[in-house]
Amino acid sequence: MAIGKIAKNYKDLERLYPIKRRIRSIVRDTAIFVLSARSNIDSSKEWIRIPYYHHVFDDERSDFERHLRYLKNYGDFISLDTVVDIFKEKKIGGCYFCVTFDDGFKNCVSNALPILVENECPAAFFIPTDCIGSDIGKDSETIRSFFSTATDYPMPIDFLDWDDCRKLLEAGMTIGSHTCSHVPLSRLNNDQLRSELLRSKQKIEKELAIDCLHFAPPWETSGNTFGTAAYLIVVKETGYRSLLTTERGPNYNGTSPFKIRRDNVTAKWGNYQLRYFFSKRF
Repeated sequence: MAIGKIAKNYKDLERLYPIKRRIRSIVRDTAIFVLSARSNIDSSKEWIRIPYYHHVFDDERSDFERHLRYLKNYGDFISLDTVVDIFKEKKIGGCYFCVTFDDGFKNCVSNALPILVENECPAAFFIPTDCIGSDIGKDSETIRSFFSTATDYPMPIDFLDWDDCRKLLEAGMTIGSHTCSHVPLSRLNNDQLRSELLRSKQKIEKELAIDCLHFAPPWETSGNTFGTAAYLIVVKETGYRSLLTTERGPNYNGTSPFKIRRDNVTAKWGNYQLRYFFSKRF
């Protein structure tokens, strides 16, 4: 990837996607629209759903606010610390959403944060510490490494800096680790894995004067690294209270704080897409 124009709008990314991908997206969204007519978000049972976003671009702000207002109809927003406490107590007692973000992009502060505050929605932000504060002119290799294997990002996106992270904390948000380098953990041995988890945790704690207690791995799926006992041992031994996966579905009573399910969401989605995915148990 050549480091050039920074993406400010979602349409900047979409127009660079291959035509086959755009056609597949139209077909998939049409099918979901039809299926969503028979879908309902179940509020009769106790559950916690964890939507996770990556960005709220300038042209996604109104959509993101619509998401929060829509989800409020089905459950209350709670913090990640509260989620972990509930799982330890093994009593959910209602329907809840905990909003999270991966990758540490600048638009989390410029666009998402004001909307979260206005809607009294605490959120957790998982950051790759090597990228925080990176400069497109001085840190091109770091930026290129992050985006080179990410097919969803045909253009680079600005990252948060540490002052941005402090603004998130001051607004009542949570900061967690998304590793140092955003490398797929399945490529690492145990020593390398421990280094990624520990160094990112220590960097966050040093820069922000907080305890970094939550970890969300990049790239992983339920059948991959984070499902192994050895991996979980490393996560626990490095001092984390939770591990958030990329496996879709609701979390019920008895969910382990080290196997929390999350639902990938894009801010531009329509309500029918939210209704469809949050009605599924997977």
